[in-house]
Amino acid sequence: MLAALISVALAMAVAFPNLPDISDLSDYRPKLPLRVFSSEGALIGEFGEERRHLTPIKQIPKVMIDAVLAIEDARFFQHGGVDYKGVLRAALANLGRIKSQGASTITMQVARNVYLSSEKTYTRKIYEILLTFKLEHMLTKDQILEIYMNQIFLGNRAYGFAAAAEAYFGKPLKDLSIAEAAMLAGLPKAPSAYNPISNPKRARSRQLHIIERMEENGFITAEQAIAAKKQELKVKTNSDNTKVHAEYVAEMVRQLMFTQYGEETYTRGLNVYTTLKTDDQNVAYKALRRGIMDFERRQVYRGPEKFIKLPSHPQELEDAIDDALDEHPDNGDVMSAVVLEADAKKIKALRQSGETIEITGEGLKPAQSGLSDKAPPHLKVRRGAVIRIVKTPKDTWEITQLPEVEGAFVALDPRDGSIKALVGGFDFAKNKFNHVAQAWRQPGSSFKPFIYSAALEKGFTPATIVNDAPLFFDAGVTGGQPWEPKNYDGKFEGEMTLRRGLAKSKNMISIRVLQAVGAQNAQEWIGRFGFDPDKHPAYLTMALGAGSVTPMQMATAYSVFANGGYRINPWLIVKVTDQKGKVLAETKPPVLDESVRAIDARNAFVMESLLQEVTRSGTAAKAQATLKRPDLYGKTGTTNDSMDAWFAGFQPTLTAVSWIGYDTPRKLGDRETGGGLSLPIWISFMEHALKGVPVRELEPPEGVVNSGGEWFYDEYARNAGVKSLGVGADAGTPQTLPSIDEKKNILDLFKN
Repeated sequence: MLAALISVALAMAVAFPNLPDISDLSDYRPKLPLRVFSSEGALIGEFGEERRHLTPIKQIPKVMIDAVLAIEDARFFQHGGVDYKGVLRAALANLGRIKSQGASTITMQVARNVYLSSEKTYTRKIYEILLTFKLEHMLTKDQILEIYMNQIFLGNRAYGFAAAAEAYFGKPLKDLSIAEAAMLAGLPKAPSAYNPISNPKRARSRQLHIIERMEENGFITAEQAIAAKKQELKVKTNSDNTKVHAEYVAEMVRQLMFTQYGEETYTRGLNVYTTLKTDDQNVAYKALRRGIMDFERRQVYRGPEKFIKLPSHPQELEDAIDDALDEHPDNGDVMSAVVLEADAKKIKALRQSGETIEITGEGLKPAQSGLSDKAPPHLKVRRGAVIRIVKTPKDTWEITQLPEVEGAFVALDPRDGSIKALVGGFDFAKNKFNHVAQAWRQPGSSFKPFIYSAALEKGFTPATIVNDAPLFFDAGVTGGQPWEPKNYDGKFEGEMTLRRGLAKSKNMISIRVLQAVGAQNAQEWIGRFGFDPDKHPAYLTMALGAGSVTPMQMATAYSVFANGGYRINPWLIVKVTDQKGKVLAETKPPVLDESVRAIDARNAFVMESLLQEVTRSGTAAKAQATLKRPDLYGKTGTTNDSMDAWFAGFQPTLTAVSWIGYDTPRKLGDRETGGGLSLPIWISFMEHALKGVPVRELEPPEGVVNSGGEWFYDEYARNAGVKSLGVGADAGTPQTLPSIDEKKNILDLFKN
């Protein structure tokens, strides 16, 4: 026995000089992730290998500390770091074995987790004990406990109990109940085995044991223990609906932060606060998904995503379904299931949660072709098919499919450019391409207002009469193929005012207006709104929105009309702080003054009047009819062959743009338009975002007058300006009108 003690003493003497330096633990700074928040402080994203929220010991609630001490180390504040009885008991129990299963104190766990490996050998155990003595000598008990509470891995990428409280219960540490604290305290022993998400039964069993230990140690009363055991916990799941769906925004922030801080972005504990409004973001996310899924219901059923063989043995069946659904995870509210039985009247399917669902009646309609006896094998809905399902408003199930079409939605405050909501696609997990900022698409008719804005500066007025008559341009005019543009409905309605032409989105009128203004002049003019002129070649096709824009550009451009003529730059980040709250960077909302003026206030005002007509009596009349307020302005957009569907519009305090299309452009369908696809998304969002916002119609600025119920620039109010354009022209003759700037006398040029 003496020889053994001498051997241990010699081993310790040799090992002690080789122990790691622990002086840095007195200023504990673990790897902390980048955390992104909404303007209200809701967490919308987290980046880093370790999810961690450093919490000082004074801010950790007593109930959490008591739960941990009760199960891990009840005598923590009494012993010197090593529980000798526990170590001796473990050594005797494992005598003759290579590995030892000793009872570790909290200090020993800190030594192991921070500095040592997890291998269970006697050598490592000696180092652990020596390091424990060193920790107890250099640090206070509170410091050791603080490190443990923040350092320990608790599953689900969560390190520390503050991160675990958010990961498992979606709440801050300070709000935990006894039952919730006991559940989390069970995780250090085996984060996977006692995970309340994946192993609720085992987690529940350990939770009950910890509650009993808390009572035995006098941390809680018998009455509290009974109440805690009865409490039903609401554990977050991967498809938790309370989450703020702002994945595209979080990724934008991550990229911006990485540009500034490099690899430190993921370890420094940066907290980024954005301009995003939580409620607006959630409504935008749901509105875009609903719009896309409504479109998807009109598409041909493409069949199940996969077919698997289902074993007869219950356990093998469960494993096969789990494996299949792991490969085809839920996509938000578009969930996956494996078909157990199927016929023309009913589908019975199993979810990964073990829930069996039945689809009948109207819920079968989207996949009727796949339930037919004549359905080809790849379309047939049968046993073993992996399908998609959604819950209907009537709380029944409906079969569906993941959409192939994509979409985008962005909303910002036109008064300062702050982004309030941004959804870059149907689902970030499915497609990480941010369509708001990265998708260059043809804007179609939603681009026409910028041509009309240029025309106002060339003498046009809302009362100018333009002929909606056919146009034909031969190869000599186009320099290529002959071009015979059409209106969307194929009809020509003759003479109408500029106001009516925009409201009804008449292509012939836009082309005649652009031809008169001059394509080169219009190309220069649109640069004032933030567009890249090079992406809008100076041809007449510009009048129909044949150039390229992003949804973010469209929101920026329409904001110029909304705010009285000022150019704004979208911005997202309000401030950046470190993990201690020190402000590292801060953005102040820009002030709109004459230095950022893009167009005259009177131009913006008259264009607002024209865009208001679109939402009142034109292609977007559903907007005012649904929202029951006059202060809505905007324009629908449908590109050639219906490849892109847009709606861009605003209320003076909020600009929003919605877009739907395929990533590889193809026809959405002959009857699909911006008014039918994108406008409902915009209306759904605005219905929420404008709730309680007073009606705000803008006052006419200096330089405009109202005459006969129409708005005019002062100098064009008395029978001046362009009275008419193309009236009486031969519809079959190629139109080659010179541009206005080639003539000094506008009136002479455009007299009937």
